Amino acid sequence: MTKFSDRIKKSAKTSPIILANDYDPKIPNIESKTLRNIKLLNNYLCGIKINFHLLLQLDKKQISRINKNAHDYGLQCIADIKLNDIGNTNFITAENLWNMGFDAVIVNPIMGKKSLKNLVELSHKKNKGVISLCHMSAPEAKISYELEIKNNSKKQQLYQLFLDWALTSHVDGIIVGATYPKIISYCKKSARGKLSLFSPGIGTQGGSASKAKKLGSDYLIVGRTILNSKNPVETTKKLVTDSII
Repeated sequence: MTKFSDRIKKSAKTSPIILANDYDPKIPNIESKTLRNIKLLNNYLCGIKINFHLLLQLDKKQISRINKNAHDYGLQCIADIKLNDIGNTNFITAENLWNMGFDAVIVNPIMGKKSLKNLVELSHKKNKGVISLCHMSAPEAKISYELEIKNNSKKQQLYQLFLDWALTSHVDGIIVGATYPKIISYCKKSARGKLSLFSPGIGTQGGSASKAKKLGSDYLIVGRTILNSKNPVETTKKLVTDSII
């Protein structure tokens, strides 16, 4: 089995779009809707992302069916739980995710550099991926992720520290919101090709697919813009077209 970073790169040959299949839990028939989306949109996607709130609502069999279906179409599956805990809890959580068929997990690096590195090493042994938060897409993210900190004698912003930890821990990718184009550009230059940039916030939150790609985002995470569209196929096709640079 190849490593996650190679698998998703292969899946993204025709599209960098990852569908954030993050329905409101009040919506009925989430599993069938998710399977339908995969069937309809797989030609215009490289992966799907399932958020924490759906992992709590769907059972293991449902999640496993969704991931297997996505794999049948050549898509990669990402668990978006912002994992952040002590080492043992991280390992047990990751093992449960791998058993349900996920290919990668999104984590919160506030757990610390050592815990992050240990989780990456464990995941890579099983050819699974770790994607670490660097800067989120929400407007209020600016308050925390751009907070100035003192790291030894060096002053920097929190997202810069998270980027440093991501690089030294050899994560597969970082999350950088498409709503913060200058930070995409900074991270792309600083990473020097050592990891991939995954950018949420396209469309509904105001991020631009074409701008994010031009500045260095490798993968675009899109949810409500597609899920709420009257014609999700055409919407996704347009996003693919806009992302071609």
